[in-house]
Amino acid sequence: MKTFTTLLSVFMVIAFSGLLSAQTNPAPDRVEGEGPYERLIIRGATMIEGSGYPAMGPVDIVIEGNRIEEVRTVGYPGVPIDEDGRPDGATHEIDASGMYVLPGFVDMHVHAGGAPKNPDAEYAYKLWLAHGVTTVRGVPLGEMDFALSESRRSANNEITAPRIYEYHRPGGGGWEGQIRAPEDAREWVRWAADKGIHGLKLGSEKPEIMEALIDEAKKHGLGTTAHLAQTGVAQMNARDATAIGLETVTHFYGHFESLLKDNAVQDFPYYHNHQNEQHRFGQVARLWDQIHEPGSEEWNALLQHYLDNNVTMDPTMTIYEAGRDVMRARNADWHEKYTLPSMWKFYTPDRRAHGSYWFDWTTFDEVAWKNYYKRWMQLINDYKNMGGRVTTGSDSGFIYDLYGFGFVEELELLQEAGFTPLEVIQAATYNGAQTLHDPTGEPIQFGRISEGLLADLVLLEENPLQNLKVLYGTGAVRLDDNNQVERVGGVKYTIKDGIIYDAKQLLEDVARMVEEQEREMGLKESY
Repeated sequence: MKTFTTLLSVFMVIAFSGLLSAQTNPAPDRVEGEGPYERLIIRGATMIEGSGYPAMGPVDIVIEGNRIEEVRTVGYPGVPIDEDGRPDGATHEIDASGMYVLPGFVDMHVHAGGAPKNPDAEYAYKLWLAHGVTTVRGVPLGEMDFALSESRRSANNEITAPRIYEYHRPGGGGWEGQIRAPEDAREWVRWAADKGIHGLKLGSEKPEIMEALIDEAKKHGLGTTAHLAQTGVAQMNARDATAIGLETVTHFYGHFESLLKDNAVQDFPYYHNHQNEQHRFGQVARLWDQIHEPGSEEWNALLQHYLDNNVTMDPTMTIYEAGRDVMRARNADWHEKYTLPSMWKFYTPDRRAHGSYWFDWTTFDEVAWKNYYKRWMQLINDYKNMGGRVTTGSDSGFIYDLYGFGFVEELELLQEAGFTPLEVIQAATYNGAQTLHDPTGEPIQFGRISEGLLADLVLLEENPLQNLKVLYGTGAVRLDDNNQVERVGGVKYTIKDGIIYDAKQLLEDVARMVEEQEREMGLKESY
């Protein structure tokens, strides 16, 4: 068993072994996946279409190349299918009788990692695909030239990876210059647009800089999302940023700062130092009772402001979930088999590591985070109920949160917030597709199961509307008829661009990566 104490002691010995590189290695050329086929037919599945209407089936789904050609209802539940009414001419078939098919998932907040966590991007890509994630928004995925190259290779299906949209931070990418004035900001956006980025990942920039960045991005059909960091949120909170055109607010930053009740800025303790990760993340949760109450005039006015400005919430709750119960996060089912030793080292407490804030994590800290989540979840659910758009993101690779697994946890957290399972699936598919396509003015090309759209699909043998846990690669625990514990679920096939990937085989590939690194580090005998 891979344990926190065992690995911590081992890594004290090997921390400076020099084994870990200082770069993110691009994915190797694709060898996985079958297809695309001239005419692939998925037969007899129950379809969860994505845009919000109920599951229905059995259906046959015809895919020609990388597009859905037809979705045909072929009968009724519990009744044998009349073969005469089914589409024919298949060059390849999948018997999906008793299975469920969904649109490919969209993870709106990702990074590919890199040393010292996971040197190979392939590791993250396969974990995403193994959990049905067929599209990701890098914010950023990694260094700009690397990310844009990986985006192009994925679009051409040269690598085993989700479709990649790349949003980048202002001033980055090797641009020779500094953003000190609005015209500098506009010049960088024009330069980055020519490079091929899809959007901007903003911070809480100075107001005049923020306005220039957003305005210029819109001129070039680029999307905008922002992590309104505590270092600048006093001058640029979520209300301010969305008033000048910000499209998506990721994480929680900026929302509650727009709802402060008795102060102009958060009431930080006298000893607070933002460079101290435990202060930074511990004090976030202390904001929960410094704001106007849920349902108050101020609360509802902020949500109406978001709705009037077509704001998308991308909560990424999963990345901070450990704050509510660090012991649970540290001992999650998947760590032993799928978490790289180098990733585990990055997770362990270290004053120099971003997101490592477990120096002296207390019950007080966890209670504060639990209270914070109650308010945060209510804000998200209230916005959804008003008609606001909510998407799904994971930000995995930090704080005991692992690629793919963290995305499924985000779905569970939305259900905890009050979303029905169909609303969760809508957020994870259709809403993400809309958010990525809106800046371009083009109709969505994925995100639902519909004729003419790209063939991005997820197939599994359990009903995710009954239990979202069946989406985890480690499955869900159940007792069989003989009173024996079994694990059920996990994605069976992920289809991206008409190419069929064996999701369980992708997980086995990841498990081999973990075993290989264990041997290289001389850790195998320690587990």
